[in-house]
Amino acid sequence: MTYRPVTTWAAAAERLGGGLRDLTVRNIVRTTVGGSGLRVRLTNAFGDRPVTFGHVHVGVPLAGAALEPGSNRMLTFGGSPEVTVAPGATALSDPLPVRVRPRRRLAISLHVRGEAGTLTGRNRATAPAYPPPGFGLERLTGGVLESATSPAYRSVPGDHAADEGSGAFTEQVAVWHWLDALTVTAPTPVSTVAVLGDSIATGVGSETGHGWVDLLADLAVLGSPPLAVVNEGVSGGRVLAAGTGRPAEARLTTEVLTKPGIAAVILLAGLNDLGAGARADDLIAAYARIAVTARAAGVRVIAGTLTPYAGAEYHTEEGERARQQVNAYVRHGGAFDGVADFDAALRDPADPARLLPRHDCGDHLHPSAAGHRAMAAAAEAPLKRVHGTSGR
Repeated sequence: MTYRPVTTWAAAAERLGGGLRDLTVRNIVRTTVGGSGLRVRLTNAFGDRPVTFGHVHVGVPLAGAALEPGSNRMLTFGGSPEVTVAPGATALSDPLPVRVRPRRRLAISLHVRGEAGTLTGRNRATAPAYPPPGFGLERLTGGVLESATSPAYRSVPGDHAADEGSGAFTEQVAVWHWLDALTVTAPTPVSTVAVLGDSIATGVGSETGHGWVDLLADLAVLGSPPLAVVNEGVSGGRVLAAGTGRPAEARLTTEVLTKPGIAAVILLAGLNDLGAGARADDLIAAYARIAVTARAAGVRVIAGTLTPYAGAEYHTEEGERARQQVNAYVRHGGAFDGVADFDAALRDPADPARLLPRHDCGDHLHPSAAGHRAMAAAAEAPLKRVHGTSGR
């Protein structure tokens, strides 16, 4: 059996507000597939100066910011415990000689030396351990379902990366800091699917906190062969324009395709573009370019139909016509390796421009928890067809 590096967790890069100086941040994330030789990739994509990390540790969360005793390990970068990441750059740690279990929460602690300047990370940090009740996977947990939200923690001044206790970590925040990806070495059939999306990808609207990408990850990791599903969503993100993160097309080339083991991309983005007045032809052209770019890198593309949003704050009749044009292209244009028909899964048969009431979180744009479950089910079938996975 041969092995190769694959991405077991990832996040899109965003520009974060505020600034940090001489303290430690503890980010809580969750793996998808397991493997050995854990590596952590850091990003300073939006930094305005070099950022120096004095120490970086990886441990297993116990409760809050506390870690399981004896689990916290120091990472090195080129043999050194310290690494400086230039503006716009990334840094990859040396492999850590440990075995990482699938669907495992990890705590990555970063000590920031000096002034960090403009922060890079991801807004809305969630790391659900298990799916919510009713999703059919309770057998994995013995009926015990953990909270969906695992934010990060910030410490009092100083280097507390090696601390296993929580005493120094006095501030809880809902963002991740400087984390770009976690990779492991896994058997060759194992690969990674990246979801290129917006706030619906990040799980906004789900009252349980479990978004459709989290749920799909729980299904895919049980397939044969298992697949990692990583979330490259940006709340407020667009295809054609930048926001707190890069446009989707730029994220594909600079973030997604630079991570190891990516075999497929699920594309679901464009409602924010339509809300800003984008034309269907421009979105369709961008979709086509994304498909060509991904295929040139040996990566397959599953496109999602844009979900109903009538009643949302930025909905217009012109935007609705454009959504229908884009969805017709996704379904019948032949540009993609697979189609996830999220529109059909969520729409109200009596008023197809609107979300079915039970799928609507209340803002007529973001799906409810039931809507996110329906989206995960809609994505699972084309993913199986594209990758030939089977079983749960």
